Amino acid sequence: MIASPFSRPLYVMLKPVGAHCNLACEYCYYLDKQQLYAQAPQHLMSEQLLEEFIRQYIAAQTMDEVLFTWHGGEALMRPLSFYRRAIELQKKYAEGKVISNCIQTNGTLITEEWARFLHEEQWLVGVSIDGPQEYHDHYRRNRQGRPSWVKVRKGIDLLNRFHVEWNAMAVVNDLNGDDPVGFYRFFRDDLQCRFLQFTPIVERMPDGNPAPFNVRPRQWGDFLCRLFDEWVQNDVGEVFVQLFDATLSNWVGMTPGVCTMAHSCGHAAVMEWNGDVYSCDHFVFPQYKLGNILETPLAEMMYSPRQMEFGRAKYESLSSVCRQCPWLFACNGECPKNRWSSNAGTPSPVNYLCEGYQMFFQHVAPWMDEMKNKLITENRI
Repeated sequence: MIASPFSRPLYVMLKPVGAHCNLACEYCYYLDKQQLYAQAPQHLMSEQLLEEFIRQYIAAQTMDEVLFTWHGGEALMRPLSFYRRAIELQKKYAEGKVISNCIQTNGTLITEEWARFLHEEQWLVGVSIDGPQEYHDHYRRNRQGRPSWVKVRKGIDLLNRFHVEWNAMAVVNDLNGDDPVGFYRFFRDDLQCRFLQFTPIVERMPDGNPAPFNVRPRQWGDFLCRLFDEWVQNDVGEVFVQLFDATLSNWVGMTPGVCTMAHSCGHAAVMEWNGDVYSCDHFVFPQYKLGNILETPLAEMMYSPRQMEFGRAKYESLSSVCRQCPWLFACNGECPKNRWSSNAGTPSPVNYLCEGYQMFFQHVAPWMDEMKNKLITENRI
């Protein structure tokens, strides 16, 4: 038995093709997850498993709205028939709940048929694109080494033509991190995108050193400060940048809409193509495997002592440097996967991007205070 199991939202990101992708982006953290299932000739979710997941996932929710998130690898490598079947199954098990879907894609496989489907079914689409062509194509290439930007741009044009709701997910690396204003204006002006998620690349080489494509800590801080200045002067209420929204949420004491900035984690897991469930998309390692939904109910895994401990560890494992930091409330140590830097002179590792985040929070503090006061005055918090 589980005591008070449904005390918080439950999200499980679905990987219908596992880590398989038609691109081979140099910085991808998920491609090597194929090795977890090297003995399997194909990494494709069966229709039987799809139905079992949908049944369990909907049954585990306590809210009237249920969000399905389809991810990869490249989720569009499954045919439309797979997703049409998913919709049939969602309707079968909905029991009055409102079902929503979002799908993350690299954009290269979007066709008119896909765009029409996404519009008709009102799916939200996240498109991975790393800014202008010279930045994007440097790291985001296919397995033959060919660039992908032109195909991504064609995919976005199709989404716009068919009035599909989409947002941009861009990684910030050692190259585009030096051009925050041009980078931002590309999304705002060239793509007419109004919902942006910028994710810093933080990876380690096998020898433990930072990967050469990482955005550097001070570079990240400068990127955020300069991008914020462009946004706050021109686009408040018109363009929505996930990190800025999350920062304001923490500033006013509300739960941010992104797990990396939250006090704890563990409420969002990932399920691989064969039903294996892991604690988090960034912790798909054997030691973080919670089980398989064909053997253990999804809700039982998500509210298990192991997953609860995983969620609490984000805060409990903070270094003494973090606990004494005046900006802890604003970032909560960010994602635990990035806590491996010892450059702060502490025996416990701190976030690799710590210096950059401190630059950013100090820079935006006056605006965040003003926004907070305005929300209080308007009785919106």
